[in-house]
Amino acid sequence: MELLADPQVWIAFATLTALEIVLGVDNIIFITILVGRLPEHQRERARIIGLGLAMGSRIVLLLSLTWIMQLTSPLFEIADHPFTGRDLILLGGGLFLLWKSVHEIHNALEGEDPETKVAAASFGAIVGQIAVIDIVFSLDSVITAVGLAEHIPVMVAAIIVAVAVMMVSARAIGEFVDRHPTVKMLALSFLILVGVALIGEGFGFHIPKGYIYFAMAFSVGVEMLNLRLRKKRAERAIRLRKPAAP
Repeated sequence: MELLADPQVWIAFATLTALEIVLGVDNIIFITILVGRLPEHQRERARIIGLGLAMGSRIVLLLSLTWIMQLTSPLFEIADHPFTGRDLILLGGGLFLLWKSVHEIHNALEGEDPETKVAAASFGAIVGQIAVIDIVFSLDSVITAVGLAEHIPVMVAAIIVAVAVMMVSARAIGEFVDRHPTVKMLALSFLILVGVALIGEGFGFHIPKGYIYFAMAFSVGVEMLNLRLRKKRAERAIRLRKPAAP
């Protein structure tokens, strides 16, 4: 009860919840792209399970803070650069994200018929891929949470609220991406950018996520203008002209 009466705790909770939602954007995009390969009746269940895994992995990592701190200890050096457990996880996750994004773009442009692709997608395989990348995305999220809040209950509450917000918005985002192929290409390009950033982090090159999110927001803004322009052109094309006066 003492925590509830402390205004600093509420400020930390609100700030952390907002940051968790922002840091979860790339996770939502990745889940959206993957569940798009499943039949329609399985997609909602896969979204819920995927985001549930994201919440579970973040909470588990929070409850193992000793292990998290050990991940920052150097394990070995290559060319005078020390590599930690966190670096190796980021490198592996970045390479996986890079491969998966390029693979999805290739399938969309050069692959088989979409109906064949969806039929070939396995629910277990999709959930497994979501689980793998959730761990990578959760790592930075948990490190951010530890830096902003001192109390584990506050961190856990912020993660639960953030994931609940993502669960509500994930379906709408998924349906929007499915309706607009150009937005899907943009989302996959964003995931490539995130993958490169993760690999850079693994090698010790810190790329502020604010730059990445700004670039993505700008690209999304331009694409929204393009979608609106195409919609207006389509409306004009189907509008019947009045007959000319004799």
